[in-house]
Amino acid sequence: MRVFVTGASGFIGSAVVQELINSGHTVLGLARSEGSAKSIKEAGADVHYGDLQDLDSLRSGAAQCDGVIHLGFIHDFSKFAENCETDRKAIAAMGATLAGSYRPIIITSGSALLAGTPLATEDMKPAFDSKSFPRVASEEAAAELVKQGIRASVVRLPPSVHGNGDHGFVPMLITLAREKGATAYIGDGANRWPAVHRFDAARLFRLALEKAAIGVNYHAIDDDGIPMSEIAGVIGCKLSLPVVSKTKEEAGEHFSWMAHFAALDNPASSAVTREQLDWEPKQKGLLEDLENGTYFN
Repeated sequence: MRVFVTGASGFIGSAVVQELINSGHTVLGLARSEGSAKSIKEAGADVHYGDLQDLDSLRSGAAQCDGVIHLGFIHDFSKFAENCETDRKAIAAMGATLAGSYRPIIITSGSALLAGTPLATEDMKPAFDSKSFPRVASEEAAAELVKQGIRASVVRLPPSVHGNGDHGFVPMLITLAREKGATAYIGDGANRWPAVHRFDAARLFRLALEKAAIGVNYHAIDDDGIPMSEIAGVIGCKLSLPVVSKTKEEAGEHFSWMAHFAALDNPASSAVTREQLDWEPKQKGLLEDLENGTYFN
């Protein structure tokens, strides 16, 4: 297959591009800068210039390919709601281009949309709509495509997708610990984060594309829920810093805008995904990656 990949030069997207190429597919990667284009070319993929706000560029990229993996997202939290609506429009534009064909589109979402449940499973839907929780817009857009008969499915990523080059929440926790002189968790630290290595996530995206199911949610989950106290404990040990508990009232001062995520309780299962896609994570888990990876280099 020839696959149009948005976010192709990113932390997860670059792993997906390599996974696709290694499995015999060809890739057309969306690039909004010369730097992105360079990394896409070096990975062995073709470059398609454009961005998530340029809907014509998205339509053109999708039209040239046999399927789409949509990983791109504008990570500017000062315009979060606006960026979620941009994602909705991007999904609608690419999906419409695929209408009337067998060509699939894989849309990225997050397991955190199901936070607060005893165990997040693939069949669950977010309890809120995009008016109250903007990030739901991507799954709403996927559902609209399914209603039109378009082969759309969703891959939900956990709060931590880890590996060399990670610049997500865990590195932010490490930076905060260095700045504050202590690593912290909230309350008793029993709230849990699921996690997956980026290479395992990349393989799942490839398998989801090849299956070309319609209206299915997949969970890219290896560790189903690591207590935040354990994550903080490893960070404290590696940095030789104290590990402290913060009350909900103190959390904002320590974690700043990350306080909501530091308090997230999001145990999640991938049992259905593993069965349907014959997917089994092969890489190290998050705690082992923190212990033996490059996070503290």
